[in-house]
Amino acid sequence: MSKEQEGALGHEAILEKYDTESRFRKFDKNSIPGMIVFIMCIGLSIFHLYTAATGPLVTLMHRAVHTTAVMALVFILYPFSKKSSKKKASILDWVFGVLSLGLGLYIVMNYKDLVLRAGMPNDTDMVFGIMAILLVLEAGRRITGNEIAILAVLFLIYAYVGPYLPDLIAHRGYGIKDIAEYMYLTTEGIFGIAIGVSSTYIFLFVLFGAFLSKSGMGQFFNDLAMAIAGQGKGGPAKVAVISSGLLGSINGSAVANVVTTGAFTIPLMKKIGYEPEFAGAVEATASCGGQILPPVMGAAAFIMAEYLGIKYIHIAVAAAIPALLYYLGVIVMIHLRASKNGLTGIPKEQLPKVSEVLKERGHLLIPLIILLYLLISGKTPIYAAFFSIIATIGASALRKETRMNFKDIIDALEDGARTALGVAMSCAIVGLIIGVATLTGFGLKLAGAILFLGKGNLFITLFLTMIACIVLGMGLPSIPAYIITATMAAPALAKMGVPHHVSHMFVFYFGMLANLTPPVALAAFAGAGIAGGNPAKTGFQAVKLALAGFIVPYIFVYSPALLLIDTTPIGIVIATITAIVGVVALGVSVEGHLFTKVNAIYRIIMFASAILLMMPGMKTDLVGFVLFLAIFFIQKMSGKKGDLITA
Repeated sequence: MSKEQEGALGHEAILEKYDTESRFRKFDKNSIPGMIVFIMCIGLSIFHLYTAATGPLVTLMHRAVHTTAVMALVFILYPFSKKSSKKKASILDWVFGVLSLGLGLYIVMNYKDLVLRAGMPNDTDMVFGIMAILLVLEAGRRITGNEIAILAVLFLIYAYVGPYLPDLIAHRGYGIKDIAEYMYLTTEGIFGIAIGVSSTYIFLFVLFGAFLSKSGMGQFFNDLAMAIAGQGKGGPAKVAVISSGLLGSINGSAVANVVTTGAFTIPLMKKIGYEPEFAGAVEATASCGGQILPPVMGAAAFIMAEYLGIKYIHIAVAAAIPALLYYLGVIVMIHLRASKNGLTGIPKEQLPKVSEVLKERGHLLIPLIILLYLLISGKTPIYAAFFSIIATIGASALRKETRMNFKDIIDALEDGARTALGVAMSCAIVGLIIGVATLTGFGLKLAGAILFLGKGNLFITLFLTMIACIVLGMGLPSIPAYIITATMAAPALAKMGVPHHVSHMFVFYFGMLANLTPPVALAAFAGAGIAGGNPAKTGFQAVKLALAGFIVPYIFVYSPALLLIDTTPIGIVIATITAIVGVVALGVSVEGHLFTKVNAIYRIIMFASAILLMMPGMKTDLVGFVLFLAIFFIQKMSGKKGDLITA
């Protein structure tokens, strides 16, 4: 076995260890199970393309078909446990798959009767409702992990035992019949908003990502990042940030992105002298940030748009400046670390030229340009995604090296459906949690508790909301993490007068950052696995690198100009410039280096400068600038003299 093959197997093992979505059975395509999975995946993709072109089915029917087809595939592809066979599905798996399809078929075949007897379900409805809850829990557990399934079970128990709980969280209680009907026969539970977005926008954008991947977009992003940033100080680390950010925005899975791009970038970072923990942390931080980076934002932006009832493009535009500040913070720390340790980049002769990369694969940007144009011009995300997929096939044909043949198109249809399984099941099982929260009013109770503890102070309320989001998001993919935190925590901020748009963006950031925060930092742990570093140390390094991401949400709550809300062009420019300087000051404070080593006192001053510059207000900006410039010129003079400012 070659070293490349051994490396691929090692990375695959790491991916399976930290990403439950990667623990699927790999059937021979010529076997009967393989053919069944292949046909179902292709059929699911074609169904979504067809409904995108002609219009979706009636809401409940469309969501039911989407969800139950996904569940059937999950039972066939994902083992019951780690000890179960990875080569063939058990009889029970096939039974569960058939029952899953039956759940959707029941709704489609009996839709009119179900509507007529709404609120008065019969015994058969109840049997199917209970079966739906159990199958969703099991399918969700298999593909997203035990954490979210356990959380869903606890919420279901909470719905039942409400009258026996302490007054703070008590409610009147609901019987099994009420719970089953609400979760299965309405668009508030399993088939709620989350699965609604999954069955329309998200599936199509995941499919779009699969087509881009087949066209060679991943290689293009890597080559472009190498050409742009490879030669500078700490070049490979900057390459990791750029390529992982671009890919992460499209694929939406932080852990998968860490492994796929980290397999290339982490060895390069270690080669030039970065410690394993720092290299793993860079890749994890960059990959997670892709989920806040427009235009696609890992698909979570579509759910946010649906919850807020505003156009997706408004979310994407508002997210642009904070996302760039996040990445600037990471790159500043990388640059300062490289400067401090004397780490150089990759020799120029070993790097591609930007012009050559654009000449060879620049045409692959056409679908993204078309996507942005359609979204900005007011077209729906469904319309934009559909025509962007068509555009990807057309653009790839412009050069022989990237041209997609019939097999590539079929493979993209299959890969897109497979990739969408995790997102869809996450949305379905989160539907149970959100269903209970709305049925019992738990979300409002939690918001009330946060407000009570915050004692009317906005900063304390923000801090408590941040902690709640990080805890709720631990071990969860970004989409279910956002949905849960938006339902449970965002209402507390809204009651404090924070605009809904801002509060949702706030909880979205911290739900995403939960992937980096120990003790459960899946993206950081995956990076550590590839780099051969200590997982806990890698997690803490990732938190340091993403520190701007922990501060930026507070900034846009106090200064919505960063989200382009209630401001003027001049206000946007001022808020952006001061935030940029603040991010640089923050990097200097954390890394302890600018032109030379920065002592402890100057680091504290730089940290104060960063906070003042990030806070809204002309006075704080001026004081922050003065402090920054003072340390900047002291450092500049010391650097010229060749002196070190020692601690």
